[in-house]
Amino acid sequence: MDQILISPERCLGCRSCELACAVEHFPGKDLFLAVAAEEPPVARIFVETDGKTNFPMQCRHCQQPQCVNACMTGALRQDNETGKVIFGQDKCVGCWMCVMACPFGVIVQDWRQRVALKCDRCPDRDVPACAAACPTGAIRFMPVPDYSKEKRQRYLTMFVDEEGQND
Repeated sequence: MDQILISPERCLGCRSCELACAVEHFPGKDLFLAVAAEEPPVARIFVETDGKTNFPMQCRHCQQPQCVNACMTGALRQDNETGKVIFGQDKCVGCWMCVMACPFGVIVQDWRQRVALKCDRCPDRDVPACAAACPTGAIRFMPVPDYSKEKRQRYLTMFVDEEGQND
């Protein structure tokens, strides 16, 4: 199964992923309407930075999600087939237990609707909006084994280049 995978060394901090996510979750999915909206849409991905490194973060759809365990209404549940953590907005009472339980800090509050918001992997799309919008490939949607193989290949290339320079 494909996962959203991050290569922080490729992230420029342009926040295209945040904008694409916000627009994808805006009624009508129109960039201009979303930007001009009185209440702008909220992204479910966040680019965090320490000034040197940029790191896109979103729900990791954990194998043992603490947010699901913390949700007392069943608004959050894990799909047994896909492993995705699914949010049922109609069941959310805005208690924020999931926000407190998430170890990554990627579940946020929508104060207007008084519900939690989290990455849903854009279920209406083949590739999530954040990955499709990323100009550098810092956010990819692919099988984990393929991602791991690419990282090994990059390391090998880097190692061979380094060794070649030492001759």
